[in-house]
Amino acid sequence: MAVRTTLITVALIVVYFTAPLNRSFTVVTGVVLTVALLALGALVAWQARSIARSRSPRLRTVESLGTTVALFLLVFASSYRLMSHDTPPGFSEPLTHIDALFFTITIFTSVGFSDIVPVSQTARALTAVQMLGDLAFLGLVAKVFLEAMRRGVERKTGEPPEGGEDL
Repeated sequence: MAVRTTLITVALIVVYFTAPLNRSFTVVTGVVLTVALLALGALVAWQARSIARSRSPRLRTVESLGTTVALFLLVFASSYRLMSHDTPPGFSEPLTHIDALFFTITIFTSVGFSDIVPVSQTARALTAVQMLGDLAFLGLVAKVFLEAMRRGVERKTGEPPEGGEDL
């Protein structure tokens, strides 16, 4: 499973870095972003079922978290990269693929170095959506995956995992 998680994550990163994200953020881009986030929600539901049915629920949980976090971050990084090409630009400086990913990760981790700043209303709105999404992701998705893992361990062993109902 570690190999599969690594391969999926590497594939997502390769797609991100090779994607031609040198256009402006448009209404169509906003729709694609919304669809991508809804698809991510569907993926989380599918992964939760997969965790509960897995022969190795703990490992499957780690795999699911790894791939879901990577996909979540790359969706927002792609959007920020596009916004940096808007006229006027959405950010305080033009963003390369690495800059957009760096900004996304600083928002996700709540570090916020303030070296890259959203300056347009659209960029600020999307950054706020990501901040709220981060909270939902960290709370809700982690809870869903941990509950699925608990159920998977109970199904497999017939008893609650160590830590009992706390998981």
